[in-house]
Amino acid sequence: MKFSIVIPVYNEAENLRPLAEALARVLNSLTSDWECFFVDDGSLDQSYAELRELAHSEVRFKAVRLQRNYGQTAAIAAGVERARGEIIILMDADLQNDPEDIPRMLQKLDEGFDIVSGWRRKRHDEFFKRLLPSWLANALISRVTGVKLHDYGCTLKAYRAEFLKGIELYGEMHRFLPAYGASLGARIAEIEVRHHPRRHGVSKYGLGRTLLVLVDLLVFRFITQYATKPMHFFGRAATWMAGLGTATALLAVYFKVTGEKDFVETPLPLLTAFFLLVGLQFLLMGLLAEVITRTWHESQGKQIYRIRETMNI
Repeated sequence: MKFSIVIPVYNEAENLRPLAEALARVLNSLTSDWECFFVDDGSLDQSYAELRELAHSEVRFKAVRLQRNYGQTAAIAAGVERARGEIIILMDADLQNDPEDIPRMLQKLDEGFDIVSGWRRKRHDEFFKRLLPSWLANALISRVTGVKLHDYGCTLKAYRAEFLKGIELYGEMHRFLPAYGASLGARIAEIEVRHHPRRHGVSKYGLGRTLLVLVDLLVFRFITQYATKPMHFFGRAATWMAGLGTATALLAVYFKVTGEKDFVETPLPLLTAFFLLVGLQFLLMGLLAEVITRTWHESQGKQIYRIRETMNI
C-alpha cells in the first residue's frame, strides 16, 4: 500500500461526505493504491452512520468505531496501528484541512524528508480562544523539544510509516509527533497549508486543552531525554537538593558561631533536614527508575538505538 490516511472523527457527521469526496478526488489523481481510515472516537451524532455508508460505497474507505470517546491521540493510534501504507497522512475531519495540500506534502517527502508538517499560516479561528494560546504553545514546545515548528497543532502531517509506527502514543501526545520523530532520527520539513473556516459542527479545542501542553511537555522531555538514563534526571534533582541542604546547614552554623542567632531561632535546621530528605528521595526514585527502565527494555527485547540503513547485511 502506498498511502494511508488516518482521520480521527468526533461529532463531524455533516463534514464527512464532502471530505471523503475531496480526498478520493485528490488521491485517485495520484494513485489507486491508497486507503483511508476514519476512526470514530465515540461520536454522539450520526458520524458512524455516515462512515458506514462511505465504507459501503468505497472499499478503500475504512471505518473504525471506538467503544467510547478516548481522545484524539487514541483515535490516531487506532488508525495508525491498522494502516498498511508506506506513507501515513494524518488530518482532521472538520474540513478545515484541505486535501489539495497532500500532493505538495508528498513532493516534500520525495526530497528526502521523513516527516512533513503543515503550517496554517493564515488561520480562520478566534484570536483569544484559539490563535493566541496556539502561538504560545508552539513557542513553548519548540523551545523545550528543540524542534522548531510554527504549528504543532496542525493535524495535517505526512510521515514515513517506519517513524510513525515506531512511536507509542498515550494521553494527548499526538501534538508532539514531529518531536518524537526527531528523537528517532527523522528529518523534518514544514510547509504552508490552507486553512478553511469551519462549516459545520463546533470546535473541540479551547484554552483548557492548551494548558495541558505544560504537563505533556514534562512527560515528553523525560521520555525523550532520560528514558534510558533516568538517574541523570533524578540524580541532578538530588544534587540540587543536597546543595541547598548543605547551604542552609552552613548558614545555620555561621549564625550559631557568630552568636547572631541560635539554631532554634531560625527555620534553617528544618530546611536543612527537608532538603536532604527530599534529595535522598530523588536519589532512591532514580535507582528505582533505573531498575524499571532496564526491566522494560530487556523483557521486551527493545533496543536503545535505531538503524537508518545498512549495506550487504
